[in-house]
Order: sequence, then structure tokens, then C-alpha cells
Amino acid sequence: MVMGTKTGIEWTDMTWNPLRGCSRVSEGCRNCYAEKVAYRFSGVGQPYAGFAVLRNDHASWTGKVDLVEKHLLDPLKWNFVHAPDCVKSFLPDKDYCDCRQSRVFVNSMSDLFHEKVERRWQVRIFAVMAITPKHCYQALTKRPEQMLALVSSPDFMRDVFQEAASLIELNWPRLFVMPKGFAWEKLRVEPQADMAWPLPNLQLGVSVENQTAADERIPLLLRTPAAVRFISAEPLLGAVNLDSSLGGTRWIGGQRGCGETHRGVGSSGCPREPHHHHDDRCQRGLDWVICGGESGPGARPMHPDWARSLRDQCKAAGVPFFFKQWGEWLEDMASGAQVLRDVQHTWLSLDGTQHAGYNFQGDVRCWRVGKHAAGALLDGVEHKQFPAVRA
Repeated sequence: MVMGTKTGIEWTDMTWNPLRGCSRVSEGCRNCYAEKVAYRFSGVGQPYAGFAVLRNDHASWTGKVDLVEKHLLDPLKWNFVHAPDCVKSFLPDKDYCDCRQSRVFVNSMSDLFHEKVERRWQVRIFAVMAITPKHCYQALTKRPEQMLALVSSPDFMRDVFQEAASLIELNWPRLFVMPKGFAWEKLRVEPQADMAWPLPNLQLGVSVENQTAADERIPLLLRTPAAVRFISAEPLLGAVNLDSSLGGTRWIGGQRGCGETHRGVGSSGCPREPHHHHDDRCQRGLDWVICGGESGPGARPMHPDWARSLRDQCKAAGVPFFFKQWGEWLEDMASGAQVLRDVQHTWLSLDGTQHAGYNFQGDVRCWRVGKHAAGALLDGVEHKQFPAVRA
């Protein structure tokens, strides 16, 4: 049984990187892990040669972005993920258990909507996702304006469907178990009839490190057609309020409908129809929130009240909340103060300012104990919630 690239990212099962290369766009990129990994493998003959260099003793993207042709069709080789609590046995005509879709993070080492990613590459990547519904894809970007323009385009949808039909014809044996006597030529007749837009197995998200990023990116995300919309507040560098509004719809937990039926592929009506939006009244709020602190060299501490606020906002709105990690730093605990006496520490204010001692109410002392020791418990509780797959 062939699986995808294993990953330590807790909110996904595997990663798929048909693209390489990226560039920084905001403060959340300062300690980019992908940039460091790319530089580590940037030597002559290595995968990231030409994509990253060392500048001022720090790994840095060169700005080069390219399609990795040999990895484009990788998802066709992967099977479903077998859920730990599944009691099914493998079906006789299949070599996998179909108890749930595999979660696949798309381009953990790049950005699917980077301005240098060619449209024809995006068409091919979307087409692969369209013909592999056994996987639930997760795409995360800091460029929501590029994502909105692309995914909202009828021409892009048409091109994706055409490419998907071609891929199915060329890769039929690798995609499906063929029933005896089945004539695959039937697939050539209106293949788009069985395809929905936006792709029901694709979850779209934006990175949100502080309120500024939230104000810029979340409204664009909510205007983008998607089966599931989410944010990744990692690294969380400041408080984020999701109770803002756009067109009468709250960013989280709120929804209004226009009361009309939308026209388009797979449409079934307002207000919960994800495929097309009649106007701003039809917008859904966020479906999922991921939260986490920064890890690795140069990591900045996360104030616990920032994480608690997101947790509480999600609970009030009935939205799944996933607390990924504290990162390198952990809030001062009275019982551990003596043990941590000689460990690097800093005081952190609610506004993100670090200083040598307690200054204002709400300041906390943070200790650099390492990612493993800091763990992923928020007030002693593990939060690992996922959104319902709308496919």
C-alpha cells in the first residue's frame, strides 16, 4: 500500500509538493521553516538547488518557483488513510479501506497561489485533485487575492475540468478498480457532468499571524468559493478578533442568506450552497481555526491569552478549533519556576512586546523550553477538532 509523504504537521496526514519555491510576504514569514529546509537541500544536484541561498547568515528564498513534474501525479498512487477506530475489513475488490478521506496538505514547501506560479500549472494541480476524491486536500496561502481571482474564474473551472477529463482517460487503471466488462470510453461523454465546483474535496485557508493579517486576508477568503474555509493562526504573533463583519456576515459563526437559488455546477440553493455566491449576504463564516506558536531558531513566544481567545471564539460560534502547539516557549508556571530558573525567559505583553520584567497587567513570563517540552495542551486540555468534510 503506497502512501504520501509523511509529515509532522498534526492537522494533516501527508504532504504533496508539486511546486517548489516561495518568497516572504509578511511578518509571519520571518522564521519560515520551509525556507530553512529548502536551503538545507539547495546544493548542486539537490532538490532545491537554485531555490534558496544564505544571506546574512540566514536562509533566504531566491524567488524562483517551479513545477515538479515528477511529483504532479503522486496522489494517484496513494490510498485512503485507515481510521484507527475503523472495524471494516478491506473490501474484496479494493486494496484500501474507504472509511475516511486522507488529508493532504498541498505545497507545504511553497504557495499554490504564488504570483510566479503559472496558471497552466495550477490547472493541472487542480485537475489532479478533482480526479482523486479519496483525498481531502488542504491549501494554505498568504496570497488570498490571487486565490480569489483564480478560483472565481469560470474559465479556470472549465480548463480544470477539461484537464481532469484528459487525466482520467490517460490514467484510468491507476484511478479506479475496473468492474468486469466496463467500457471506460463512456467517460468521454460529458465528463464535467460528474464534477462540482468548487472542488468538494478541497479546503482553502489563509495564514493569519495577527489582526492586520486577519483584516487583509479573511475577507478575501470568505469571498472565495470553497467547500471548507479555514485559517491557520500560526505563528500567532498577536491577538486576533474574528468577530468582525463583511457584508452582514460575521467572520466566524455567522451567516445570512439571500433566499434565492444560485445557478451553476452542483448548485442546490442559498444560503449553505458552497459552489456559487449570489451576493455578500450568502457568505458562510469560517469553518475551521488552527492555532499554534512558533518553533525553531528565532521563534517568538505566544501569549496564552491570544490562544485562549481564539479557542473561546470558536466554542461560542460552534466552529472546530485545533491547537497545534505552543512552539518553543511556555508560559511561566509557579510550580516550575524554580526548575526553570536558569532557562532563557522573557516577559510578554498582550500587544506582543517583549521586555525584561513585569510592566503591565496581562504580562506573562515565558520560558524557552523547546517544542517537545512545551507540548500542545491549552489550559491542560487537548484541542484537535476537524471540520466536517462537505464532499
